[in-house]
Amino acid sequence: MKTILLHGLGQTSSSWKNTINTMGKSADILCPNLFDWFEDKEVCYQVLYLAFSEYCKQFSEPFNICGLSLGGILALQYGIENPDKINSLALVATQYTMPKRTFERMGLGKTDFINLSKSMINLDFQKELKCINSPVMVICGEKDTANKQASLQLQSQLPQAELLVIKNSGHEVNIDAPEDLGKALSAFFNL
Repeated sequence: MKTILLHGLGQTSSSWKNTINTMGKSADILCPNLFDWFEDKEVCYQVLYLAFSEYCKQFSEPFNICGLSLGGILALQYGIENPDKINSLALVATQYTMPKRTFERMGLGKTDFINLSKSMINLDFQKELKCINSPVMVICGEKDTANKQASLQLQSQLPQAELLVIKNSGHEVNIDAPEDLGKALSAFFNL
């Protein structure tokens, strides 16, 4: 079964390298570079989500998705809109409504940051969370104070979700604790 790992803003697909090494060579893992999808296009969330949706059309069988921060938002929306395509969903440091402070931490160029921020400011998936019917693991780094409360709230709104707090990790769990994250994902996705 395929597993797609979606990186956060300020990261690239290579940010998952050490996590993937822990997950094992036999796992069928894909890590697209999200920002490649903006080539010659407007930098906004809608363009990114549409590109991700198109990317997923190549898979006929349900698959696993793990997304971190921005990648988690993409994974969450995709899971809401395409519940039949998702085997399992792992959401790392993922907001389901977009508070202003979320945009203060993003690392794009100034113009792209402003455009992406403006395009995401009104995202709110709270009412649609009930559409997700696959198993969900909500993950947050122990030191990620900005996302801890949102992770607890997200887990409480998804009755099928379990919460995992990764020790000694901040927001970028795939960088701070890649081995712990890889082991948790392997067990959750049954890889």
